[in-house]
Amino acid sequence: MSRSTIDQMLENARARLRRVYVYDVAAALERGAILVDIRPAAQRVREGSLPGALVIERNVLEWRLDPTSSARLSLAVDHDVEWIIFCSEGYTSSLAAAALQELGLHRASDVIGGYQALKSAGLSTVGIGVPHFAREVDALASL
Repeated sequence: MSRSTIDQMLENARARLRRVYVYDVAAALERGAILVDIRPAAQRVREGSLPGALVIERNVLEWRLDPTSSARLSLAVDHDVEWIIFCSEGYTSSLAAAALQELGLHRASDVIGGYQALKSAGLSTVGIGVPHFAREVDALASL
């Protein structure tokens, strides 16, 4: 069995992705992409949240986004959904997006620099106006 390093795995994953720069996230959301935060709860508490992002921790990501999974989310309607994954700094998200592509989710990608880059660029509210966020807010308001 051949072995590779984590750096090689990351390089191979990124070679398959069309990674998204922070300043391109808004345009991606406008065309219907869904931003997914895969950071663990403790990290989100420590670093901050990104309103409008769908929170799916890394350990269940594939089950929630695979449209053939019995555990899928209602937003996982088919293999053409554009999922933009982010983590804290853009490393784990690259591996996660590559795993989604292996499931046939060919438009999956990630944010270069992750949450830290979005926050540094002053874009921590970029997801507030997206349609799925508005639906979630409306649903919560009706409770």
